[in-house]
Amino acid sequence: MGVTVNGVELEWRERGEGDVVVFIHGFPFNSAMWGHQLAALPADWRAIAPDLRGFGASEIGPDPVFAMDLLARDLAALLDHLNIERVVLCGLSMGGYVAFEFWRQCAERVRAIVLCDTRASADAPDTQRARRSLAERVRREGPAPVVDALLPKLLSPLTVRKQPGIVAMVRAMMEETPPETMARALLGMAARADADTLLRTIDVPTLAIVGADDAITSRGQAEMLARGIRGARLELIESAGHIPPLEQPEEFNNVLGQFLTGLPRNSLSTRTAFGF
Repeated sequence: MGVTVNGVELEWRERGEGDVVVFIHGFPFNSAMWGHQLAALPADWRAIAPDLRGFGASEIGPDPVFAMDLLARDLAALLDHLNIERVVLCGLSMGGYVAFEFWRQCAERVRAIVLCDTRASADAPDTQRARRSLAERVRREGPAPVVDALLPKLLSPLTVRKQPGIVAMVRAMMEETPPETMARALLGMAARADADTLLRTIDVPTLAIVGADDAITSRGQAEMLARGIRGARLELIESAGHIPPLEQPEEFNNVLGQFLTGLPRNSLSTRTAFGF
């Protein structure tokens, strides 16, 4: 499905009916990474998994930098189009950065948050420079520099040994992402605002998830994230790297399902005729 919102045509995957959970993919993937979650969502839940601008089947648009607040505005506009008021946000890696910005812009629309393999702190100067340099290389050379730099870090060694289909899927998603999309997203991540102080403002149920073998987001960073949000719970997914929803979908779905079913029901996730 697709619609033009906030100046770009966005595509999304959707499944189920009921209270809404929005799945926000990481870099440089697309909504296909959430296939296992859409297929196994608990009863009475509706999943929305957008392709962020430039990724998957969504239009790239004119903006030269994919700032995280821009991607959050895209998401808010999509939810407006779908007449959805309040949601659970589930973001992985860059999707977590978008979730932070969505909270900053419209916290009243967030019922709960699931933060997967992500961090609140902004990039250090060296990391910012590395992202900008990688963006320049991608524009010159295509997606290979990103694939070569990221793929060895993304997956658990067990995934690499025993799940060649997952390795192939991750590589394909990366290679299918347009170089200009990669470059604009890299620049956006490099420039993102620090969200460490924002954590103290999050007052909705929050679940943090991290792969035990994640070489990009360490367990220590995930623990710091969870400690920064009052009442947040941290779950470790064994034998998973940076993409637990793909590497260990059954365990990830169990953890996510328990969190979702434990939330209070009868929330207003869709606007009424009176806008309440």
